[in-house]
Amino acid sequence: MSAENVFFTPISRIYQREVVTCHPDQPLLEVAGLMRAHNISSVVVCEGKEAVGILTDRDLRNKVVAPALDPQTLCAREVMSSPLVSIREDGYLFEALYLMSRRRIHRLGVVDGEGRLRGIVTDTDALRLHSRSPQQLMKAIEEAESAAELARLRREMEQLVLHLHGTGVATADLVQTVALLNDRFLIRLIEIVRAARYPDLTNRFAFLVLGSEGRREQTLATDQDNAIVYADDLSDSELRQLEAFSIDLIDNLIATGLPACPGGIMAKNPQWRRSLSEWQQMLDQWLHTPTPAHILSGSMFFDLRTLYGDPDFEQRLKSDLIAKLRGNNLFLMHSVANAVSFRPPLTWFGGVRGERRGPYRGCVEIKKAGVFAITEGLKAMALQAGIGEGRTYDRVRGLQQAGILEDRQAESLLAAFDVLIGLRLRAQLLAVERGTAPNNYLPLAHLNRIELGRLRLALEEVRRFQGFLRHRFQLHQLNR
Repeated sequence: MSAENVFFTPISRIYQREVVTCHPDQPLLEVAGLMRAHNISSVVVCEGKEAVGILTDRDLRNKVVAPALDPQTLCAREVMSSPLVSIREDGYLFEALYLMSRRRIHRLGVVDGEGRLRGIVTDTDALRLHSRSPQQLMKAIEEAESAAELARLRREMEQLVLHLHGTGVATADLVQTVALLNDRFLIRLIEIVRAARYPDLTNRFAFLVLGSEGRREQTLATDQDNAIVYADDLSDSELRQLEAFSIDLIDNLIATGLPACPGGIMAKNPQWRRSLSEWQQMLDQWLHTPTPAHILSGSMFFDLRTLYGDPDFEQRLKSDLIAKLRGNNLFLMHSVANAVSFRPPLTWFGGVRGERRGPYRGCVEIKKAGVFAITEGLKAMALQAGIGEGRTYDRVRGLQQAGILEDRQAESLLAAFDVLIGLRLRAQLLAVERGTAPNNYLPLAHLNRIELGRLRLALEEVRRFQGFLRHRFQLHQLNR
C-alpha cells in the first residue's frame, strides 16, 4: 500500500479490540494499578455497557499530581475525561487522525453502528502523516478564517483528489473523501459567515443539502443544490435576518468556486427557503400535480440531508413524505418515467455511442447515460417501500432485504453503479487536468478496450433495470 493509500485504511483493520475498563466509582488507586499491571496509558470508564469517559496518564498528571490532590480520596469519575470521543469502526484512518488533531487528544473509542464500544485506536496506531493527505486538508479547512482562504483550499481539494486517484485509491474511497471534505468545507463557510455578520441568528433552522450531495455521492462538485427549512413561528426580524444570511452564504459559496445551480435550487432563493409547514404544503403540491418541474424539484428535494442546524426538521419532512406516498403511486410513476426516458447510448451492434456533434463530440455524458436512471429508479422504489436510507448502496441493500430486489440483480446494479461513478469521477478529473470546470463528459478515446467493455456492460445493466422499472411501475398506464 502506498503512503497515500494508508490514510484510507478502515479503522476496523487497526483498532485495539482488547480494552481495559473500570467503573466510574472505582477508586483511583485501583485504576492506576490496572494501568501499571497492563502497561497501558489509558482505561475506558464504563457504566454498565455504556462507555462514559476515559482516564489517561495525562489526566492523572494534570488533575491529580499537579494540583497535589490526595489520590486515595478520588474515584475514576472525578478524574476521567468525558464524554469519550469516538469513531465508527467503518470509518477511515484519516478521519481518526483529524478528530485527534482537532480535539488535541491521542486516542479514540471505536464504536459499531449502534454506538456500542468495540475497542480503541491511538495515534501510535497510525503512520506519520504525508504532507498531501485528506487529514491535513480537513484540518486546514477547519482552521480557515475567511471565504478567500476556503476558495484556495477548494482548488487544493481538486488537486488532492487528482493526486489520490493517480496513486490507485479506490473510487468508493475517493467518493467518500470528497463527500467528507465537501461537508466540512460548507460547514466551515457557514460558521465563518455566521460569526462575522450574524452572531444573533436564530438556531431554529436547518441548512439542507440535496441531490447527490444529500446522498453523499457527489464526486467533484459541478454545482450546488441546497435549501433551508425553519420553524413556523419565527418573528419578522428573525426571518429577515435568515434571508440576509442565506443570500450572503450562497454568494460566498459561489465566490469560493462552487457554481450556482442552473435551476436555481439554492437557499438564497425564496422558493428553496421555507418554513416546515410551507415545505409540507409544497410536498403535497408536488405529489398531487406531478408536472415536469415538480418531478425535478421533488426528486432533488427527496434526497435531503441536514448539513447544519436542527436535524429534527429533516426527520419530520422525511416522515411526512413517506406517509404522503402511501397509496399514492402517481408521482413515483412519473418520476420513474423521467428516469427511463434517458436511454443508455448503446448501438444496435453492442457498442457505446458518443455525442455526434458539438463541443463534446465523441464523449458520453455519464450521468445521463446511466447514473441518473439507477439513482432515481432506486429512490422511487425505496420511497414506495418506505425505506428512508439515502445512499444508493443503502437503498439497494434495503430493497434486497425486503425481497424486492433479487440478490443477483442487486449485485449487478451495484457493480454497474460503481463502474459509472468511477468513470464520472474520471471525466471530472480529466477536466481538472485540462484546467476547465469539472463536468460529466467522458471522451471514449480515453478508454482502453477493457474499460470500454466495462462501460458497455454497465450500460446494458442500466437498460435491463429500466425495463424492470417500466414493468414494476406499470408505466404503460401513463400513455393511456
